[in-house]
Amino acid sequence: MSFLRILLVLVTAFAASGESLPFQNGERLRYEVAWPSGLGLGEAEFLAQAGANGWDFELTLGASLPTIEISDSYRSATDLELCSQEFEKSSRHGKKSTKETLVFDQEANTVKRSTVTPAGLGGTSAVEVPPCAKDALAFLYFLRQSLAIGRIPPPDDLYFGAGYLVSLTFVETLNLSTARGNQEAEKILVDLSGPKSQHSFEIFFAKDAARTPLLVRVPFDVGTFSLKLLE
Repeated sequence: MSFLRILLVLVTAFAASGESLPFQNGERLRYEVAWPSGLGLGEAEFLAQAGANGWDFELTLGASLPTIEISDSYRSATDLELCSQEFEKSSRHGKKSTKETLVFDQEANTVKRSTVTPAGLGGTSAVEVPPCAKDALAFLYFLRQSLAIGRIPPPDDLYFGAGYLVSLTFVETLNLSTARGNQEAEKILVDLSGPKSQHSFEIFFAKDAARTPLLVRVPFDVGTFSLKLLE
């Protein structure tokens, strides 16, 4: 990498991670995926990187369940305002795998969705979206930004393939035992309503400058699974 390119990356990172953005360029967060009993099933990792025109966010998740292996990866590219430009999702659950891409046209307020299966099946579709539309991964970092300035975003749309209405509710502030010791955290209830499904889960954000997600609890029929931040 040339000196000029390194300088560009440093300048961009400074501009994109100012006081309004609590996370830093190169932030890497690792989580244990845990069974309801507490038994570890795998790991998830989040990565945030500043680019020339905005941010790249990545999430990789691998877990071994008793009857199925899960390997998922997600990538979100946004502008400096965290408005989505592209979202890629690659998912393998056992023998079933899919790949999906969302391409956002923020000027035209549209998103194009393309899906491909290993058999070559799939298709494309396009829908209208609100200004500064966000995919699910970009929305998580936007939520951290909002919490850092002391507010919870109002109900809004996010996109994870299909569109979902997301509603956020502050529940309480509490002390949470983590791998980093006891930390003061804010418990946020997340409600997602989609065309064919509805989900609720909890995220516990540290009251640090970065509003680091410490714990995620997701209920299923067999129990509540969790993502716990590792040191």
